[in-house]
Amino acid sequence: MTCTDFLSQLTDYFDGKVDPQLLAEVQAHIRECRHCEVVLDTTRQTIAIYRENEIYEFPADLRERLHAAIMKKCNSAR
Repeated sequence: MTCTDFLSQLTDYFDGKVDPQLLAEVQAHIRECRHCEVVLDTTRQTIAIYRENEIYEFPADLRERLHAAIMKKCNSAR
C-alpha cells in the first residue's frame, strides 16, 4: 500500500467501511509510515474536537503569526 492508497481509504477507514483484508493493509502501512500515522492521528484528533464542539483558542502570539502568514499568502497570490 502506498501513501496515496492510504489517503484514498481514509474516509472509509473512519466510517468503518473498509473490508477486513484492506483494513489489515491500511494498519500495516500506518505501522511502517510515520507520515501517514501523523495524518491518521491528526485527522482523528480533528474529528474528536468537532464532535465535542470544543473551541480551541490559540495563544495570542500564535494567532497573530498565523493571521500574518495567511494574509501574506493571500496578498502574494493576487
